[in-house]
Amino acid sequence: MTISEQTLDRAVTEGILTVEQANRLRALEASQFSDAVNEDRQDDEKLRFIGGFGDIFVTLGIGLFLGSIAWFVRTSFGTASMWAVTAALSWLLAEFFTRKRRMALPSIALVLAFVGAAFAAATFAIETAFPAGRPSWLPEDALAFLQDAQGWMIASGALGAMGLAALHYWRFRVPITIAAGAATACAAVIALSVTLAPDLPLHLRSALVIACGVAVFLLAMRYDTADPERLTRKTDIAFWLHLLAAPLIVQPLMFGFLGGVSDLDAPRALGILAIFFGLGIVAVIIDRRAFLVSALAYAGFAFGALIQRSGIQEQATPATLLALGVFVLAISAFWRPLRHAALRLLPESLTRRLPHPLTSKTT
Repeated sequence: MTISEQTLDRAVTEGILTVEQANRLRALEASQFSDAVNEDRQDDEKLRFIGGFGDIFVTLGIGLFLGSIAWFVRTSFGTASMWAVTAALSWLLAEFFTRKRRMALPSIALVLAFVGAAFAAATFAIETAFPAGRPSWLPEDALAFLQDAQGWMIASGALGAMGLAALHYWRFRVPITIAAGAATACAAVIALSVTLAPDLPLHLRSALVIACGVAVFLLAMRYDTADPERLTRKTDIAFWLHLLAAPLIVQPLMFGFLGGVSDLDAPRALGILAIFFGLGIVAVIIDRRAFLVSALAYAGFAFGALIQRSGIQEQATPATLLALGVFVLAISAFWRPLRHAALRLLPESLTRRLPHPLTSKTT
């Protein structure tokens, strides 16, 4: 007899099982079904976004409720109150839909609403408390970076939101919360860098963004290596962190080569494709597709530029889409063999810690 999702959720609510134990039972059931039906699917990224149409229905209701309340509060009490009320209501709704009902998609929506509203509320609160851009008790010549009110407020608001995100995770344990907190930390670092060094060259700012992305990537890999078989909540946390790290790395890295889209020449297009394939190798090794998704648009620009240079003008757009489609389908079809080939080239001490390591069963 198979235990239903409703029974597992109720067991968690009544304290019979912990969330971790319920996730392990789900993973065990999924792995047994996978082995019996299709052994080749064992390296898929299994994530619980939605438990049924009820999740979509509740998420729609949350959006309508929070949006309408925010409008009424803003018209009556102002923007700062709107964000504070939105954050408070998001928390209260999470007490029922996340902590009690354990609904996946509504929980994700409520986390994003809470952290975003908390960031805005903290920023507005700091602006109200220190309209001059620095606390009144600081001398004018101290901490000159506080003179830039906007940068200081953004950084302070981001740090405040990061603390609230940590509190939210402690209460509800929603995997995406870690990525939301990491995003606020990155925002604080970038805002402080702009405030402390307003004349910092663009390439150094891009390097800082890439460094933030690498830091998030390493945090994601810490969760991934702690759960190589992807049986616990840690794999969901790692997924969201990878989804955050990818654009932080890809965006500034590609932008340095891309420049103007309209005049992309062949050498820069080849450079973009080289970076794209390099990121693809990383994605295959760590068994995460987020890097490829983030860089796919840039690869499209590069393919398009090369196709136009080849003399195909009228069919450039469909030919570009065709090239991208062929690439995505090819790498999807041969993902597992490519990954096995790549892992065999790496030291065994490293491959043992990577997600879905090579074993006698998988080789």
